[in-house]
Amino acid sequence: MPINKLALIRYKVIDDCLQNRYRQWTLEALVEACSEALYEFEGIKKGVSKRTIQLDLQNMRSEKLGYNAPIIVVDKKYYTYEDKKYSIANIPLTGQDLNTLTEVVEVLKQFKIFGYFQELTGMVNKLEDKIYKQKHDGKSYIHFERNDLLKGLEFIDPIHKAILKKKPLEVTYQSFRARESSTLTVFPYLLKEYRNRWFVLAASKRKFRKRNTNDVQLLTFALDRIVSVKVLDDIPFLENTLIDIDTYFDNAIGVTKNPEDKAQLIVLKIDRTNAPYILTKPIHPSQKVLTMEKDGMIFSIEVIWNYELEREILGFGEQMQVLSPKKLKGRIGYRAKTMFDNYLKKSSEEEANQE
Repeated sequence: MPINKLALIRYKVIDDCLQNRYRQWTLEALVEACSEALYEFEGIKKGVSKRTIQLDLQNMRSEKLGYNAPIIVVDKKYYTYEDKKYSIANIPLTGQDLNTLTEVVEVLKQFKIFGYFQELTGMVNKLEDKIYKQKHDGKSYIHFERNDLLKGLEFIDPIHKAILKKKPLEVTYQSFRARESSTLTVFPYLLKEYRNRWFVLAASKRKFRKRNTNDVQLLTFALDRIVSVKVLDDIPFLENTLIDIDTYFDNAIGVTKNPEDKAQLIVLKIDRTNAPYILTKPIHPSQKVLTMEKDGMIFSIEVIWNYELEREILGFGEQMQVLSPKKLKGRIGYRAKTMFDNYLKKSSEEEANQE
């Protein structure tokens, strides 16, 4: 029986109340306790009805949830547990619970780079111990893509905290093209992962000497190119008024984008053999199938033209063809020809050396 979040909050509150033997719990008192909890945790002001709590008590008593809670009514008025040591938190784990917890533990382990999750280490260890004792092999059957050698992961936690607390950062950064690192003040708005690399979207103020004014620009920094990060407490935070963070990257593949970039309709053709891969794993959420032909599938996506789009297309090699726009078709053709020329040149050099 599926349980929603609000019901879980009520069950937990009722459980806490019925374990408290220092107070007599009427139905009205349980309604008040649950209403206060829902307001505190979820901001729900309307509270709950007596009927809802009566159904909760009935569900907790039954086998539907696996609780079988020994709830009794004393003097036809006060609710309590017949077993003083009972709690819904103490019920044994089922086989399905163990499988679910195993997956949850593995997921939590992937986020050890966040300080907030590091605080849960003890809980995760306890879960692992409990699962190990009840499962025969303790093996993990869920693997995640990861790269432990990737640089910059140590910056995720301080940047994440700076975003939440709205703190400016002093970032020392060295791009692949720069010979030396540079230091600048940024205002972080978003952490984003793409292909197992992490990036931070931040605003920076650029000074114009002639006009003596500041121009705000959005920048995307790869965390593996960051040298150091320092929180600045003496500078006011620049609130984001430039973009909608939740939708900013919706029309992009990857992270390369400027606020003024506009999406274009890209029409592509994939050969028949690889069409199922595109259908089951779309290149972009905007993907639409236009026609199915004998030798392949023609489809479209609506995205901005950036480096990641080109790399995605080139990644399919000869299996994918750009039909429009004409400039993108020419660009991919030029890169494909350059690639071919490089291989042809290398082969010629190798043959010459062998002679």
